[in-house]
Amino acid sequence: MKTKSNIERLLEAGKFVVTSECGPPRGADPEVIRKKGELLKGVVDAVNVTDNQTSIVRMSSLASCLILKEMGFDPIWQVVCRDRNRIAIQSDILGAAALGINNILCLSGDHQSFGDHPKAKNVYDIDSIQLIHTVKTLRDDGKFLSGEELKGKPNLFIGAAENPFGDPFEIRAMRLGKKVKVGCDFIQTQGIYNLEKFGKWMEMVRDRGLHEKCAILAGVIPLKSAGMANHMKKNVPGMDVPDTLIERLKGVPKEKQAEEGIKICVEMIQQLKEIKGVRGVHIMAIEWEQKVAEIAKAAGLLPRP
Repeated sequence: MKTKSNIERLLEAGKFVVTSECGPPRGADPEVIRKKGELLKGVVDAVNVTDNQTSIVRMSSLASCLILKEMGFDPIWQVVCRDRNRIAIQSDILGAAALGINNILCLSGDHQSFGDHPKAKNVYDIDSIQLIHTVKTLRDDGKFLSGEELKGKPNLFIGAAENPFGDPFEIRAMRLGKKVKVGCDFIQTQGIYNLEKFGKWMEMVRDRGLHEKCAILAGVIPLKSAGMANHMKKNVPGMDVPDTLIERLKGVPKEKQAEEGIKICVEMIQQLKEIKGVRGVHIMAIEWEQKVAEIAKAAGLLPRP
């Protein structure tokens, strides 16, 4: 009998899902993961565990998922294509399933030149869309990419990331359609600040009926300051931060900007909940996990089912 992940069960039941994120440490101390986990207990339905994000070496995503699993969480194992070929990826997928990890998020991964080992050789044997196809082939067809039968299918709820704001904007929904076609069950979006533009993207998504085939979890990133908002606007690719939002943060004293950033995040969530086709939110409080409970409570997301 297939064991469904927590978010798969909740989405099937029509519940509004809440996920968050946990970045592994730059060392072998498991307590770092456990402390972050404690901050998220009872607050979210699942926790993403990043895979050497920004190409900086960190504790294995899979090992970190297992630590959270032991704490009672439903981890979402992030996998990037940058560091593994199709042999290693398929092997890790089988290993994750054997350890009871039931969610996977398929990503291409940041180029190694952005990280702490810029001379490292990247792999990119397959891309994120091909990775989704790989997981689906193992799970549904019971076959390796070579075509050979496997003994014991991996049970994984398949996710991917999507940026609703990249250029050209007109093809963004079409790009999501490709991921849905190859087997994506849910997506988590890039952080949303421009609600008007996101609403237009969702219209294109609904026009294609993609919201009925794939659960869309809208990403939110709480802002700590006007400086952070300005940095994201100018330096983070695909991020759309309206000037009005930056001005709002500048309009309060520096020591109050983090508090205002939390208010903005809560308002975003409340408005996102009203958009047809949005099935949940993904709260990315980067190294600010202690604020996730406050955000979830203020946005009316607690208690969790």
